[in-house]
Amino acid sequence: MLLQAMYNPGLFFPRQESKMPAKKAASKKRKKTTTSRKKVAAKKTTTKKKVAKKKAVSKKRAPARKKASKKKVARKKAARKKAVSKKKVAKKAAKKKVAKKKAVSKKKVAKKAVKKKVAKKKAVSKKKVAKKAVKKKVAKKRPAAKKKVPTRKPTARKVPARRTKPRGNVLSGPIHGIAPYKPARSEEYMSDKQLKHFRKILAAWKRELMNEVDRTVHHMQDEAANFPDPNDRATQESEFGLELRTRDRERKLLRKIDSALARIDEGDYGFCDETGEEIGLKRLEARPVATLCLEAQERRELAERQFRDRDDRYR
Repeated sequence: MLLQAMYNPGLFFPRQESKMPAKKAASKKRKKTTTSRKKVAAKKTTTKKKVAKKKAVSKKRAPARKKASKKKVARKKAARKKAVSKKKVAKKAAKKKVAKKKAVSKKKVAKKAVKKKVAKKKAVSKKKVAKKAVKKKVAKKRPAAKKKVPTRKPTARKVPARRTKPRGNVLSGPIHGIAPYKPARSEEYMSDKQLKHFRKILAAWKRELMNEVDRTVHHMQDEAANFPDPNDRATQESEFGLELRTRDRERKLLRKIDSALARIDEGDYGFCDETGEEIGLKRLEARPVATLCLEAQERRELAERQFRDRDDRYR
């Protein structure tokens, strides 16, 4: 018993026996916790390593995937472009075929029209040839008629009638209504009858010119109005300008008529101012205001062309 008691420490040290298993349990628990912690840390490290490896692998695979996706997209775009280009080429080929067909059809239509025209011309020419042949046959069958020899008859020659020249207008010739003077064979140049005839012509001419002056004055007084439209005013002013220009020319002519009447009174009418020769009845009939003969007038006109020295008195 004593030996058992000696070898049994729990009998003598009851508190220490109770403490030992608790310490062991605590140490076991600590060991377990440390092992669990180590396992957790090891798991975490392993998981971290796995995650890092996965990330590295994913990073390595990402550009490869991007490259593959880009290649796929480029391939798709190239395929689309090829398809579109093939469609365009097919459309162009179809358009060319349609254009060729139209051109061929137009050429065929033109050829047909040409052929029709040629056939019509040939038919017409054949008809003409047939008609000519029929006419020749008919002419051969008919007996040839004897040709009649025409007998010449003595015919009197016809004298062509002289054409009367038309009279001139107010500014350049004698007045209408007065017949030209016909002198007798033995009549003297610038006799009293001739002077009366030319005085009558000049007086009638002057009267008509004065009537024209009065008419233009009344016309300008009656129709002088301020039109609101500028076009109407411009036309009115142009008409008035033309009338005034013609009246100015007639004013010069009136002055020449007055000088001719004065020369009739003095007895110098009908003779040239430069040479003193006769002007001639025909020239005076055409131009009653003439003061020069034909030769002097030609010399004056040549001098005017050469030197441009114009004088209204010699017209």
